[in-house]
Amino acid sequence: MFKIFFFILLINTLAFSKVLNASSSLKIIDGDTIILNSEKIRFYGIDTPEIKQTCTDNYGHTYSCGIRAKLELEKIIGSRKISCIKKTKDRYKRSISICYVDENDINSLMVKRGWALAYRKYSKKYVKDEAIAKLNDAGMWSGKFIAPWKWRRMKNKKVR
Repeated sequence: MFKIFFFILLINTLAFSKVLNASSSLKIIDGDTIILNSEKIRFYGIDTPEIKQTCTDNYGHTYSCGIRAKLELEKIIGSRKISCIKKTKDRYKRSISICYVDENDINSLMVKRGWALAYRKYSKKYVKDEAIAKLNDAGMWSGKFIAPWKWRRMKNKKVR
């Protein structure tokens, strides 16, 4: 019975999800946004520092954690092809997707390596991965940082 339920759930998930396969066109915008075959994709369930965001390492030195997150994504993808499963679209008309390289969940890898946080406002999928990163002092967890959503809110208040 469980196998039948799981199979039906899988079929429904795939029916409502659009799989986007990598071809020759991939541009990495930041740690959680790419353009794949001219479609702008925001990674589902995670949030990475903004390009202009800075953090402090365990020695107290300031560094650009937003750029570091983008570099980590570039390292994960390398020259390999990626595929994405679209979950939905956001208010900016970006596809919100889970993306894979060599069958590995890129969103999860970014969180486990400490360059992304689980975006609990939208999903709990990567909370365990975040706990692993924190326990291992991975990436940003080795120093101090402001959660990207809080950093954006602070920047938006300063602009007004």
